[in-house]
Amino acid sequence: MVKTGLVYDDIYLNHDTGPHHPEMAKRLTAIIESLRITGLLEKVLHIVPEPAKRDIIALCHEPGYIDKFERDVTNASPFIHTPECPLSPATFEVARYAVGGVLKGVDEVLEGRVKNCFCAVRPPGHHAERSRAMGFCYFNNVAIAARYLQKQHDIDRIMIIDWDVHHGNGTQHIFEENASVFYISLHQDPSSCYPGTGWAQETGSGKGRGFTLNLPMSPGSSDQAYLKAMEHVEQTMDHFKPQFVLISAGFDAHMADPLAHIRLTKKGFESLTRSVKNIAESYAKGRIVSVLEGGYNMEALKESIEAHLTVLMEG
Repeated sequence: MVKTGLVYDDIYLNHDTGPHHPEMAKRLTAIIESLRITGLLEKVLHIVPEPAKRDIIALCHEPGYIDKFERDVTNASPFIHTPECPLSPATFEVARYAVGGVLKGVDEVLEGRVKNCFCAVRPPGHHAERSRAMGFCYFNNVAIAARYLQKQHDIDRIMIIDWDVHHGNGTQHIFEENASVFYISLHQDPSSCYPGTGWAQETGSGKGRGFTLNLPMSPGSSDQAYLKAMEHVEQTMDHFKPQFVLISAGFDAHMADPLAHIRLTKKGFESLTRSVKNIAESYAKGRIVSVLEGGYNMEALKESIEAHLTVLMEG
């Protein structure tokens, strides 16, 4: 069995954000070319995405929002809700394929064809709220995957770890009252970084209180600071014992990234991946689906994903 799958398709290049937007198609072409040059592309199972059905997307998003998104694209609106979420003729379709690609990765892992999977999809998702696009995100790919795991595959306890440098406000809000999905985020301190959420005191509410763990990191935080935070994550998961692990894998906490001020290196992402993989091996039969979020310096993005995939592929 090939150990690691890779979800990718050229359809993800069709979401056109314009020449100056940080979240551009070039991110994916750079990733795939880098994986080809390093030889990693030949060592993974290529997983072809399919578009997610509307009823699956509606597990996390209001039907009225889904309708508005499709209508705004049809009407050639320049953006939805905010200029940071531009629209092109293919954006709605590509967003469906982003969700669908992650769901296909989930299916491949649960059916045993791969042990884990990395989804090189766009647009990203973790800022998308139930009824609002924001932060380059339209549908919340990881959140929908968690609901899908529960609805379609009867997985009870799911860990979502989000190490994007920006807090995943959408994912947190979707699950903040839910005790079956444990959301963990390591991100730059919200007082100095978009979107301004993710304070340590945000721990969930109602039945979900205690099932959100925010670990804000000070600007300038290094690999070592993140590894220290991961010790706390590992201890927490000793109690939760997740049956499946989803990663919101943003690589914009790299020291070379232009959109924030954390100083992770390639080695740091390697260590983060290994730590999460240890959790998955301990409780979730090694089952991981990792989903691309941010990362806007091409060289940093390429080397970080190379490190991430290399660890996922280890025996």
